[in-house]
Amino acid sequence: MPNPVLHQLNVLGSVVSSTLGLWRGAQVLPRQVPGRQPALPLRLYDIEACPYCRRVREALTALHLDAEIYPCPRGGTRFRPEALRLAGKAQFPLLVDMNTNTVMLESADIVAYLFRTYGGREVPAYYRTTPLQPLLASAAAAVRGLRGLRARPARVPAQPLALWSFESSPYSRLVRERLCELEIPYVLHNIGKERWQDIGPAVMRLQPGAFDPIPGSKREAHYTRTGHMQVPYLEDPNTGVQLLESADIIDYLERIYAQ
Repeated sequence: MPNPVLHQLNVLGSVVSSTLGLWRGAQVLPRQVPGRQPALPLRLYDIEACPYCRRVREALTALHLDAEIYPCPRGGTRFRPEALRLAGKAQFPLLVDMNTNTVMLESADIVAYLFRTYGGREVPAYYRTTPLQPLLASAAAAVRGLRGLRARPARVPAQPLALWSFESSPYSRLVRERLCELEIPYVLHNIGKERWQDIGPAVMRLQPGAFDPIPGSKREAHYTRTGHMQVPYLEDPNTGVQLLESADIIDYLERIYAQ
């Protein structure tokens, strides 16, 4: 099991990282609350520690979009060759949208494409690039010690894992970092905050009492299926394991997949 003191220090560092990112990737835009998904899944070739990849993941949360994540950390050999073949160069983030036959590099272009195609609007001011944003994003990655940047030896799962998360969740970030380092592909199910009452940790929301989701929303579907509204939540179809708690998930990934 991870050292509990070190784990809490990691959580604190992740909170600082989210704060430096102004907590983008926590809230869902109101018009996106139903969480309708494209017919074919989006595919993102991604490096968790990359500040430009982070911008795209923030937009995915804001738009309530799920995506297949193919981790491409430095030194990785599992998906970087595929990304090179698709884009002609090893540059990240790389978005592949088979719904529109789109293969796209450059985070600003990808963010604009996502908002235009799946949000029906231009990029909101909160998600636009500013001169200060790259510096803050780089500082946020540095605070995390560049975890989620370099590949580590790992076993290859037969099927992708599934992770319920939202971008600025400090606990979810710890799990995504480990998945990236181990080059484990996963389906990212974004379940960001859909209204102000949802703000706060799962056990200490602004609205006290039992969780009362918006009828017909993506978070309601998750709550109905699992009985909880806590992230990160991991399902591994290769073993049938279902896990809450970032420390337990990281311990599981290390035991089952790390070499």
